[in-house]
Amino acid sequence: MSSDIVNIRAFYASLTGRLAERSLTMALSSIWANVPKERLVGLGYTLPWLERFGADSDRAIAFMPAAQGAVRWPGEKPSATALVFEEELPLVDSSVDRVLLVHTLEHSENPRETLNEIWRVLSPAGRVVIVVPNRRGVWARFEHTPFGTGRPYSRGQLDALLREANFTPSAWADALFCPPSKRRWVLRLHSSLERLGRRFWPIFSGVIVVEAQKRLYQALPAAKRASRRVFVPVLTPQGAAMHHPTVSQRRNPTV
Repeated sequence: MSSDIVNIRAFYASLTGRLAERSLTMALSSIWANVPKERLVGLGYTLPWLERFGADSDRAIAFMPAAQGAVRWPGEKPSATALVFEEELPLVDSSVDRVLLVHTLEHSENPRETLNEIWRVLSPAGRVVIVVPNRRGVWARFEHTPFGTGRPYSRGQLDALLREANFTPSAWADALFCPPSKRRWVLRLHSSLERLGRRFWPIFSGVIVVEAQKRLYQALPAAKRASRRVFVPVLTPQGAAMHHPTVSQRRNPTV
């Protein structure tokens, strides 16, 4: 399964996806501190959790990476969805209180630049919550789920990446201990396997969940970052380049 928005939505509409969503919700709930009237941004495919955790927020926005695609959200209200480049978010500095990343960091072209951009838009007391596939887990080895694509992480790798981007990890959680099987008898054991996995084999979870706080006391290098993105309208015809004759050719057209 690719990271395309159509495939991701189809997965979460399946029974396996609904159970995975429930497991992730439990893991997020264990580290999610309730901050009323906060400004919340979800980056990636975060719609199920924005609806749950964004109920008390002042504003909740769903940003979806351009490579993934976007869908309208919420359904019965004015759209709060935008198609973005994860390294160039359309927000001013220190404008949001919390950013939630799901199905994003493992597909990012430059994960450190993505985290640097999130650092820029977070308020001084802001936090980022990240969900990534665990490189030791079973889910990273099966491509029929969204967690089987992209770059999986270990807890140590994720910790180092966050600290390089001036974040301090403050809370960790694990989820998806039940294997991503489509067999009914395995899915019926989902709750039991999740409970046993959290107790006996937490290092083999399917995903790692971490909350990190923005760090302010370490100075950032003053370097201007040039955008690597080139915007080309899809419907603009791409013709051949114009040939400009040299001075000698204008004087002697037979050359």
